[in-house]
Amino acid sequence: MGTKRFDGWLASAVLGHLFISVLHGRAHDGGHVALTPAQSLFVYSIILTGPIAGLAVSFVARRIGGAVVAATMGASLLFGLINHFIIVSPDHVSQVVPAVRTAFAATAALLVVSEAAGVVAGLRSAVGREVLS
Repeated sequence: MGTKRFDGWLASAVLGHLFISVLHGRAHDGGHVALTPAQSLFVYSIILTGPIAGLAVSFVARRIGGAVVAATMGASLLFGLINHFIIVSPDHVSQVVPAVRTAFAATAALLVVSEAAGVVAGLRSAVGREVLS
């Protein structure tokens, strides 16, 4: 079990990701981009709740919490890349109504960055800072 020490990088990655996720959700609403029930379940359980739960766990078990953050952020990254940039669907950045397309695309790109940062911060906590520093 890891030490009980606050990890500022992990907290920053999780909270930054949450903030960007809220902005992206607003772009979804503004663009009338609905999610399927399965997508909604994934978004609420893995993308939103998973990293927060991992951060909470990290306060008592740094390595386990870091691993949860890394895993959920990695899954979120794959989900976003596939749905926003690869599969052409109503959720693809090129298909969103022009009025919100810029905000939608910008927040989708920021999610990629924040999720990649979350994976790195989570791994850094999970395997120890000295390994990834």
